[in-house]
Amino acid sequence: MYLCFCVKQEALCRIISTLANKNEELQTFLETVNATLTGLQEESCKVTSELEAELERLSSALDYKGVELRGAIEEEKQRKEAALQKQLSEGKCALLSCEEMLNCANKTLMITNEEEFLKAAKQIKERVTMALAFRLTTRPAVSENMTQFMVDFSVERARLQRLHFLPVPRAPEIDAFSCVVCDNTVMVVWQPAEEFLVDSHTVSGRIESYELEYRKTNCNSSVRAAGEACWEKIPDIRETQVTITGLKFDYRFLVVRVRARNKAAVGEFSEPVAIETTAYNFGFDVATAHPELRVQGDTITWESQGVKGHDPRLKGKENMSSSRSATPSPNKAAGSRSGRDRFAGESYTVLGNQEMSGGCHYWELRPLADWKSYSVGIAYRASLGRFDQLGKSTGSWCLHASQWLHSSLAAKHNNRAKALDWPLPQRIGIYCDYDNGDLSFIDVDRLHLLHSFKTKFSQTLVPAFTVSTTPHCSNTTYTTSTTTNTPTNVTNNTKTTTNTTTISTNTTNTLTNTTTYKHTYRY
Repeated sequence: MYLCFCVKQEALCRIISTLANKNEELQTFLETVNATLTGLQEESCKVTSELEAELERLSSALDYKGVELRGAIEEEKQRKEAALQKQLSEGKCALLSCEEMLNCANKTLMITNEEEFLKAAKQIKERVTMALAFRLTTRPAVSENMTQFMVDFSVERARLQRLHFLPVPRAPEIDAFSCVVCDNTVMVVWQPAEEFLVDSHTVSGRIESYELEYRKTNCNSSVRAAGEACWEKIPDIRETQVTITGLKFDYRFLVVRVRARNKAAVGEFSEPVAIETTAYNFGFDVATAHPELRVQGDTITWESQGVKGHDPRLKGKENMSSSRSATPSPNKAAGSRSGRDRFAGESYTVLGNQEMSGGCHYWELRPLADWKSYSVGIAYRASLGRFDQLGKSTGSWCLHASQWLHSSLAAKHNNRAKALDWPLPQRIGIYCDYDNGDLSFIDVDRLHLLHSFKTKFSQTLVPAFTVSTTPHCSNTTYTTSTTTNTPTNVTNNTKTTTNTTTISTNTTNTLTNTTTYKHTYRY
């Protein structure tokens, strides 16, 4: 009986939970409908107001054009009236003069004295010769024709009769072949939708701007997976292309879509296009950092503790290790690494947290202001001893740059250094082809191969970095921050990923040793 009661109670609890969920769903639905209704009313008022404004502007334009055309007709009418009035006045004067001479001639015919008759006839002849009536043209100066001012608004009237609301712009089409990935930027190119005609008139509406959205994903799909980034928007694009800058390629793909906007409406988005970045991303492995290197996310802080700050046990082991080869046995190193990953002694080293066991990988290092000494390269994670410095073991390869007493550049491996006769580069590219056993260091700005190692990698590799410090500085802080930057002309510039680490030192009271670098990487 008790068991039956518990079963029914559980069933009732499930029903209550279902009803509660449905109740919440319905409340959300009602709120959405109410919000939509309010938005509909506001939007209707807005478009109605805009329609009235457009009609008012159209009416004003017609009124203005009507005044202009009426003015031209009136001006021509006044010109012709003035010319005809002048002719009319001159004709009346000529007619009066002609009538007067006609009367005078009739009277002359009545003269019987020959001498007086000849004299009067001569005067009449002279007056007739000079009379206005014989010098005045008998054709109107202008015609009554005003057909040049006739107008035909049949085309405009037909357009007005077909006048309708602006159509929604059609979706553009992204030109995937023209898109470029380089320098931590993606240039997206698209083609506007073809305008279609109705009665020889376009109805697509003039495109005023475009709007692009993009997001990062690890799937070659437009469907957003849980935990992935949301869409980011770039509005008000006036051209049919845009360059997305400041990217950090920490995902395999960048999905983009674009839509057009005319004066009144925004169209549908284009089909999303996934642009591959094939990123090789790594950060710093906190567990490997030297005790005087404090790693917090993208930040590394070097805090000099001096001799007193070192663990006496580490100091003893460091002294003992200094009397023998700096290259431990790979098997011994592999076994010791599991319990003590952190570097110690004079090895101010930190490793990358992403392993390389195949394929091609590329990243960069950029020395910035007032740096002193650094090394960058790769190492076998399992065999690099905790007191080992980069380039002094069989399991590490690096490029070392220094500005202590004089500028020097060297390639190091297995405790051997090869001096490089080349100016200190400002942008070093590191290219590792694991499968072919190639490791190359490149002066990116000068496009010069600094050094290349040829070997056969047998273990998992990781990026490695060492920052050398002055023995006289104290309370020195090295800070790293992640940004993005990558060259366009090193390896494959269509598949780019970067991460910039800036290391700077500040001392209390005086700036005695400032070492700054940043590294960027790309696959």
